[in-house]
Amino acid sequence: MTLATDQNLDLEKLSPNARRMLELRDEVLWEWAERVRQSLEEAEQLPHPILINTFPSLYDNIAEAITPGYPRATGNESNTVASEHGGERARLTSYNVHSVIFEYQILRWTIFEVLKGNGVQLNDDEIYRINASIDGSVREAVNAFALAQLALRERFMAALTHDLRNPLSNAKLAAQLIEHSSELDRIKEFAGQIVASLDRMDGMIQDLLDSARFQSGERLQLRLEEFDMQELAKEVCEQFNFAHGPRFQLIARSARVWWDREAIKRAMENLLGNAVKYGASDTPVRIKIDPVHGRVVLTVHNEGEPIPKGQIESIFQIFQRAAAAREGNKKGWGIGLPYVRSVAESHGGSIEVDSAEHAEQLS
Repeated sequence: MTLATDQNLDLEKLSPNARRMLELRDEVLWEWAERVRQSLEEAEQLPHPILINTFPSLYDNIAEAITPGYPRATGNESNTVASEHGGERARLTSYNVHSVIFEYQILRWTIFEVLKGNGVQLNDDEIYRINASIDGSVREAVNAFALAQLALRERFMAALTHDLRNPLSNAKLAAQLIEHSSELDRIKEFAGQIVASLDRMDGMIQDLLDSARFQSGERLQLRLEEFDMQELAKEVCEQFNFAHGPRFQLIARSARVWWDREAIKRAMENLLGNAVKYGASDTPVRIKIDPVHGRVVLTVHNEGEPIPKGQIESIFQIFQRAAAAREGNKKGWGIGLPYVRSVAESHGGSIEVDSAEHAEQLS
C-alpha cells in the first residue's frame, strides 16, 4: 500500500522500477533528511515530522509517474503536495525561497544516488519524469511560499453580516412566534429552534475565529491528550454512516498520538462533510490512515467532479470556495477547509488535494 495522494491500493499497476523505488522510500527519505540538516541551517532543529512534511507523498507520486501508461505523468500532477509544502515552509519555518529550492535539489540527487547504489537502472524516460516532477514541484512550492508571505485580505465583517444573518433571522422569527403563542408545546418548540440557531451561530463564529486567528499567524490553542486515530476515525465513520447510509469505508492501522482530539475530530468531520456535499451521491467515501516517519497520513477519497487546478488553492483560503460550489448553490461560507488546514499545521502536519479528471483511474 502506497502513500500516494491518489490512494492507490494496487501495486501491480506499477512498473518493476516503480515498485523497487517504493521499497527504497525510507532509505531515500532518511538520507535526504540527513543531507538537508547538514546543508540548511534552518532545518537543523526541525522535528523530523515537520522536516519530512509532504515528501513521502511526493515520492510515491513520482514512483507512480515513472510507470508507463500510468495516468499521473509527473509527481506533482493533479495534486497540491508541492504547493502545500511551500506554503507550510513559509508559515511554519524560518526558510527562505532559496532554502525551499535547495531541499528539492537535494531530493533529486538523493533519489538518483540511492537508486543507483541499490542497482536500480533507470531509463531515459524514467529519468525525465523524475526530473520533470521535481522541477514542477519547485515551481509550485516557490509560488505557494511567496503567496503565503502576503497578507491575508481581511473579510471578517462581510462574512459576519452575510452568513450569520440566516440563523439570526431564524432565532428572531422563533422569538416573535413565542410572543404570540400561549401553547406550552409550541413555545417549547420555538425555544428549541432559537437554541439550535444560536448553537449554529456559535459554531460558525468559533470556526471563523479559529481560522482567522491561524491566518493571522497564531497557532490554535491545543488541548493535547493521547488517543488512537483509528478509533477516532471509526467513531466519525459510524456517525456519518448513521446520518448518510453505509457509504464510508475505513482502511486504517492503529496510530496512537498526543494531539487535540476534539480539533482533529472537527477537522475529520469537515473532510467527510465535504466529501458528502461535493462528491457524487451514493458512491463510496474511503478513509485511510497510515503512520509514516512520525506522521499519520489521513486521506479521504470521494468520487465527483474534479476541482479545476487554478481553484485548488482558493478552497484553503478563508471565505473562499471553488466556483463549482458557488454555482451549485452549496451551503457553506468557506471556513471548513481553512480550519482543517489550521488544525493540521498547528499539529505540525499538512493538508493536500489530489483532484483530476482521471481520479477514478488513479484510485
